[in-house]
Amino acid sequence: MTSELQPKLLVSDADAGIDFYTKALGATLTSRVTDDAGVVIHAELALGSSVFALAQSVDEWGWHDPGSVGGSPVLLMIDVSDPGATADRMLELGGELVIPVEDRPYGKRQGRVKDPFGHLWVLSGDLR
Repeated sequence: MTSELQPKLLVSDADAGIDFYTKALGATLTSRVTDDAGVVIHAELALGSSVFALAQSVDEWGWHDPGSVGGSPVLLMIDVSDPGATADRMLELGGELVIPVEDRPYGKRQGRVKDPFGHLWVLSGDLR
């Protein structure tokens, strides 16, 4: 059996989300679908060998972004070559530092950033 997990992030502004993730994480937009009103209901972004999706939050559909429900209970973990530089880009583009990027006793260089849409990213890499 082949399985593949593809998270779909709900954001308050899908086009701003696409812009943020492409600039901050180096993701590549591979697909963008809108409804008749122009609302982005599905966009796919490639990030290395991973793919994630995002969409505009739509209350009527029960699609709620983290800011509308008091925050996100999910941690998105991403391995990057330079967690510090990635965190800096995310902060420059409107993210918020939650836990500083530092060498951890379990052999990783890691920190956490909340993106402008309320999603929590654990940025992880090898120790320098």
